Order: sequence, then C-alpha cells, then structure tokens
Amino acid sequence: MRLQAGRLQQTIASCIEKTGTALHTGKTTTVKIWPEFAGAGRYFDFNSNSIRASIDFATKVSPLCTTLCKDGRSVRTVEHLLSALEATGVDNCRIEIDCSDDDEDDCCAEVPIFDGSAREWVEAIEQVGLTVTTDRSGNNCEQLAPFLNEPVHVWMNDSFIAAFPSPEVHISYGIDFRLVPAIGCQWFSSIPLNDSFYAKEIAPSRTFCIYEEVEQMRKAGLIKGGSAENAIVCSATRGWLNPPLNFPDEPCRHKVLDLIGDLALFARSGSQGLPVAHIVVYKVQTPKDLETGGGGVVVAVAGCYGGFRLCGTGWGDGVDRGGVAFDIGGFTMAVYSCCGDRDEWRLWCCDGMMGWTGGVEP
Repeated sequence: MRLQAGRLQQTIASCIEKTGTALHTGKTTTVKIWPEFAGAGRYFDFNSNSIRASIDFATKVSPLCTTLCKDGRSVRTVEHLLSALEATGVDNCRIEIDCSDDDEDDCCAEVPIFDGSAREWVEAIEQVGLTVTTDRSGNNCEQLAPFLNEPVHVWMNDSFIAAFPSPEVHISYGIDFRLVPAIGCQWFSSIPLNDSFYAKEIAPSRTFCIYEEVEQMRKAGLIKGGSAENAIVCSATRGWLNPPLNFPDEPCRHKVLDLIGDLALFARSGSQGLPVAHIVVYKVQTPKDLETGGGGVVVAVAGCYGGFRLCGTGWGDGVDRGGVAFDIGGFTMAVYSCCGDRDEWRLWCCDGMMGWTGGVEP
C-alpha cells in the first residue's frame, strides 16, 4: 500500500559531476547526475541507452554488486549511489555515465566506488541541495511511500528478511562472520531513519572484504579496481589490515547501506522505494539472495548463532498479541504487536541479549 509521505517530490537543485575508479572493471568513470521532472523517477543514461533504477531490471546473476540490465546493456555497482539518493530524498534524477577509458565494450557501465562508502555522494548532494520539482505540465506531485498493513517475511537456509508495520523506518541488521574473529557477529539497529542519521551513521561505512578471498575474486575477473583505498580488508588470522575503522561495527552498517540501495529499486515514478516499516535482516549478503515471490518488500533478520525455526504465534498465556517468534540458535526472538492500546510492533529477545529496538517496554 502506498500512501502520501507528507511532502512533494524533489530533485537536485543543479548538476552533480564526479569521477572515480570502478571497483570491478577498474575503469575510470564519470557520473553526472541531472535534475529531472516529477514522476520521472531515477534512471541511468549511458551511450544513449536508458535503464530505470527499478527492480524490474535487476539481474540475479551479479556477484558482489547490484546490476541493472536492459536489452543487453547493463550498469553495475549501483547500490551505493542509489542508497544515497534514496536516503537524502532525491526522488527524480537522470544519472549519466561516461567511461573515459578506451574500450570496445560499450554495453556495460559501472558506477565508481570512491572510498567504498556513500559519503562522497551524500556530500555532493548536500552541496547542491534539493528543490521541489514539477511534472512536465508544471504541476506538483505528492511523494508516495509504501506502508505495511501486516508483517511479511522470506527466508532461505539460515538467512531471512522480515518487515513489520511501523510509523517510521527502522532497520535492524545482523551479520555472522565467526570464521573471521575481528568481524565476528555484529548487530546494528537504527533509530528512526532520516537523512541526518543516514549521513552521520550509515553513509561513511565502507565496503569490506576478507583478505583470504581476494585472490579468488581476482581470478573470477572481479575487483580489478579494488584496493586498500576503497575497502576495509580483514584477515581471518591477522585481523584488520588497513585500520582504523570509521565505526566498531562498520561492516554491519555497510550492509544497511547496501540494503537501502537495493530497496531503492522498488521506487516508482518518483515515489519512495524504502518501505515505512521496521525491517529486520539476518545473514543476507544482498536481497538477491532471497526469492520474494512477487517482488514484495525485501527485508529481514538479525541473530548471532546460526539457524532459526518458526516457533509459532501467541505467547502461551491465552492472549493473542498477533506476534510471531523465531528460535535463533538456541534463544528466542519474538516480534509482536500491542502495548496497551498502541498498535505498534516490537522486537525482543527473551533472554535480553538484544533488548528493545525501539518504543516502550511493556
């Protein structure tokens, strides 16, 4: 269900131009982001080819990045840029990509990686500012946002995504890298997500990789432009090789950054892609890891110690709180609604390890 978000559709006030190295191709790429009319949404333009930033064009065969493909042409590594555009409220824009390197292959473009975060994109957007935009007839357009009426969830093996009705956007994300002790098991939960919180707490988080996997990725033709300047690198035996981190839980925060960028693909005609919901995620590399049936809300899970199972609904006391409980590696995570007469959803781990993600403890 899409409802009015309480503001008019926006675009950037003037053109943004940035040049950098692409992570996987290693090419030097220039991106120009142009203002657009309301209702145009966000779309990529290269070599006179247009690809909407839409889930309709997201390819499932795209290791280590999100790729859009249409009519045999593709744009890779779009998630950081789309994350910044979605979080800062750039509803409509044309993203022009030009590869300055001589290359016979003009069928594939890639967004530059910069330092591996979304910081430079956010700073560039803040520098030019935003403006209310009109459609081609000169009319203002309300910005719409997706809201949930009931919980949704999908899972695969020991990973899952869930979303619960909420009056504001919250994201809770868990990762499990037990074989890499310096990363280990991490959990990050946002306060209500807005552009200020995103800019300070999420955008500066950089992409990360495991040192022992680098050679395998290079042999697969990936990360040709990768370096210690655009990623934080962690060894399973030696820990972080290029500290310091921007945050103690920087890997987990970067997963949130990527998730926002992927959810931005659900935007339509200048609407918001990120659902107004509490989104809970566990061990999901990208939303492409999970099948979502009809392309519903991609959202989900957090825990610490491996697999999970659905325990059921209700709480054994005869009171139907409309909730659901998961057993995650030996402890129970419960998500349920109601605090007195307040129709809200809460996330609680019964042994107290995670605590409340928001709201008032009943």
